[in-house]
Amino acid sequence: MQCSLCASEVEEFSEIQARKYFNCTVCKGISLDPNNFLSAKDEKNRYQLHDNDINDSGYQKFALPIVNSVLEVFDPNHNGLDFGSGSGPVITSLLRKEGYKITTYDPFFDPNTNALKTTYDYIVCCEVIEHFFYPQKEFKLLYSLLKPNGVLYCKTNIYNSSINFKSWWYKNDPTHVFFYSNDALNWIAAKFGFKAIEIKSDLIIFEK
Repeated sequence: MQCSLCASEVEEFSEIQARKYFNCTVCKGISLDPNNFLSAKDEKNRYQLHDNDINDSGYQKFALPIVNSVLEVFDPNHNGLDFGSGSGPVITSLLRKEGYKITTYDPFFDPNTNALKTTYDYIVCCEVIEHFFYPQKEFKLLYSLLKPNGVLYCKTNIYNSSINFKSWWYKNDPTHVFFYSNDALNWIAAKFGFKAIEIKSDLIIFEK
């Protein structure tokens, strides 16, 4: 088995409740055994359990780090994409209230493939990249959708060796299949030619 991000050799890392995880020897990402992936139907059912109300103040606060980052750099004349916008596209809602032009795409709730036929000044992925079955393929797509000097904003919990994986709450969601280390994020930046990467806790900013 190869790492689904960098295609390097992986080692068995942990097995918890019949779910097996592997550690990449190069990028240090943690991947779930593909045999434990949910079917598309079960994955969508799981997402539908999320209470993603765009008017919920707690949900809005959760999304604000990305929203504020976009507001600092871009203006309403720029075009954005909310990739993996889900059933409650809170970032899109908050940016549109500020007059911003942003398109949504989600393979389950908004499969607007026309959104993937143009390029954008910025792309937001809030709690999305940990769901990628094939992260190298998905990051290749995201890079291709960015205009020159575009910015990709990702929000996810980052794994490091100080975390006790067996008790880490973030791995308990069965739709979370890949966990990124700093090494993995830097590998992505180098692989696809991003000119800069900034990691702010659980907010990662890639600049094309």
